[in-house]
Amino acid sequence: MSDPNRAGLSDNAAAAIAYLTFVPAIVFLLLPPYNASPYVRFHAWQSILLNVAAIVINIALSFLLVFFMVFGAFFLMALPRLVWLAWLALWLVCVVKALNGQRFKLPLIGNLAEKQAGS
Repeated sequence: MSDPNRAGLSDNAAAAIAYLTFVPAIVFLLLPPYNASPYVRFHAWQSILLNVAAIVINIALSFLLVFFMVFGAFFLMALPRLVWLAWLALWLVCVVKALNGQRFKLPLIGNLAEKQAGS
């Protein structure tokens, strides 16, 4: 994956760091030599798309919870915590796989990331 003579982060480290937030992902898409690596580009795009999906799902879940609270469905109050735990587990799997040099494709998001990365 990485050129051993290159200074800076390895491709595996850059790909894992790209998952921290969308900011490092965008930085790695813009800065050479990381933007030249299909591996780093793939994980950066997958990170960005995962963050967008998390935001959209959290907004939809918020509206859904408000709707159900109006009708007294307070048992759904645990749902956001369960969704958050699922996001955390998914994020952790992505970080570990990227750090270990594996191209782990998430359903739907992985294919879009692959297209955007051009790999």
